[in-house]
Amino acid sequence: MVELEKPGFDAAAFLAGAGLGRRVIQIKPKEAFFSQGEPADSVFYIQKGRARVTVLSDAGKEATITLLSAGDFVGEEALAALTGLRLSTATAITACTALKIQREEMIRVLHEEHKFSDLFLKFLLARSMRVQADLVD
Repeated sequence: MVELEKPGFDAAAFLAGAGLGRRVIQIKPKEAFFSQGEPADSVFYIQKGRARVTVLSDAGKEATITLLSAGDFVGEEALAALTGLRLSTATAITACTALKIQREEMIRVLHEEHKFSDLFLKFLLARSMRVQADLVD
């Protein structure tokens, strides 16, 4: 019996369109992807547009954590072992098109598709380095 080879995973195709556990959404300028304190149940991949991530202190002071653009993920805290609440707010600066990936689907793909895991890990490390550089400045 001839075994058919599993076709390679295409991370770009996965991030380009809707499918099981993911859907493309449109977000207007000044509209939130999610807000601080909401359940962290999904990760977003920005396909088009710009956004910013902010936090609000108990005293009511708002701080911008980072600016985002096409090709960035946001909301990755949803992947923590214990699901919890959002620690920040992500808001569109311009009209955005984003892929909303449910937590369970994101975890599945990270476990099963090494190309995607590599891409996501590189993104997280690059963001961490960028945020650290911003804090130094």
